[in-house]
Amino acid sequence: MSECEVQRLLDAIAGCRICRDAPLRGEAHRLPHEPRPVAVLSAKAKILIAGQAPGLRVHETGITFNDASGNRLRDWLGVTREEFYDTDRFSIVPMGFCFPGYDVNGGDLPPRKECAPHWRSAVMAVMPQIELILAVGHHAQSWHLGAHVRENMTETVRHWRDYLEPDSGITILPLPHPSWRNTGWIKRNPWFEKELLPVLKELVRRKIG
Repeated sequence: MSECEVQRLLDAIAGCRICRDAPLRGEAHRLPHEPRPVAVLSAKAKILIAGQAPGLRVHETGITFNDASGNRLRDWLGVTREEFYDTDRFSIVPMGFCFPGYDVNGGDLPPRKECAPHWRSAVMAVMPQIELILAVGHHAQSWHLGAHVRENMTETVRHWRDYLEPDSGITILPLPHPSWRNTGWIKRNPWFEKELLPVLKELVRRKIG
């Protein structure tokens, strides 16, 4: 696809207000603040980072993964901040484009249900050059792995080798979310850092040059 087509889709996403104006679950579930869709599409990048939804800091700055989670993710990938935000190298498109707000315990709510059904197919269609999808978190894994997703995020990530030779030609590598909330998970699953991360770094470096 051309850069013009990518830009047209980005402009349309930037103007999206579905979660505010036409919430799927009715007026009571309207997004409680002004939407600020955050996504990075590319006509050249071979890697798509499929995240969950922006956090508050990303909402405030408009820069995806512009927080501690982003620092950890860049460390996992073995890339610099400059490489990470190079649109010739990475496309970064969360399942939900806007900060969804907080739950009663102060954690981020799940991605809005309006985004993926409305936008995901168009996003993938405009980036046919994608060769590697990094599916960060359960929501991205469920969408991109479909029937191949396991019973929970841990088991999906644990079986990461099963997704390296896909029928579609696009490699999908499932990852936990790099949030500090998953620090305990990382400690309980040492295979993640020992076995998966070296392969992840190699795949990324091969794709970005």
